[in-house]
Amino acid sequence: MTTPPRPSRPPHAPYGGPVPPPQQPGAFGSPQGFPQQGFPPHGVPPQYPGPGAGVWGQPPMGPPPKKKLSAGAVVAIVLGSLVLVGGLGYAAKAGLDGVGVTGPFPEATHELVVPKTLLAGEYTLVTDLSDTQGKEIEDTPDLTVKDAEAAVGQYSGKDESVLVVSGMHGRIKNGEFTRGSILKGAATEKGSTLVVRPKDFTPAGYGVTVRCQVTTSKDALGTTTLPMCAWGDDNTAAAVALVTPDAATADPEDIDLAALAETTVKIRAEIRKPIA
Repeated sequence: MTTPPRPSRPPHAPYGGPVPPPQQPGAFGSPQGFPQQGFPPHGVPPQYPGPGAGVWGQPPMGPPPKKKLSAGAVVAIVLGSLVLVGGLGYAAKAGLDGVGVTGPFPEATHELVVPKTLLAGEYTLVTDLSDTQGKEIEDTPDLTVKDAEAAVGQYSGKDESVLVVSGMHGRIKNGEFTRGSILKGAATEKGSTLVVRPKDFTPAGYGVTVRCQVTTSKDALGTTTLPMCAWGDDNTAAAVALVTPDAATADPEDIDLAALAETTVKIRAEIRKPIA
């Protein structure tokens, strides 16, 4: 009697384990259900991303971009630094060492105004602060200034730029000293650091010397760059700051102070008027 053939059994792997059935290739050539694994040839160590490389060999990520400040934040920073200049910059140093105190006060021939626009309409007045924050300028004792009246205006321009003019008019014994004390007051304000020292500029065609500097300020928003220029004469003295959200986070050494000085003398020509 012939014994019927026994049904074939699947081959066994070593140690009695069954050999798994072959898998069908899936999408992109890898077996279905399993990602395709790549192994280096025998004896070749696996390669891993080096220091600075991105995940799984992707290019490394650069430093995060600098945070761009909002227009509102720039306004707060500029006003905080400039309006208080009236109280700090024109302050008591003259009374302590006698600088600029001797001699008579000059006659009042010019005053400062706060116009609706500046620089051929490029900047529009947002707030006239002369009767509010500007009062600190008028109320601060200064032995070198008589009959001081504040002129403070905040302007807005394109690209969220902020222009602030903070000054006064009256009878000033030593305009050059006042010009310097304005900037010193801003540089010594709490939280401020003088980064680019004061420099004098005399833009062509105006016959006026202005002094400019750059400070940085640290607060909850981070470190902010604040360039400003100032002038002082027998009747008027003021500081001008022109800041954009991008410039507020720029390297202080990259600020073009010569350009700001020219802007400052143009503004002076617009807001300094003969007394009628």
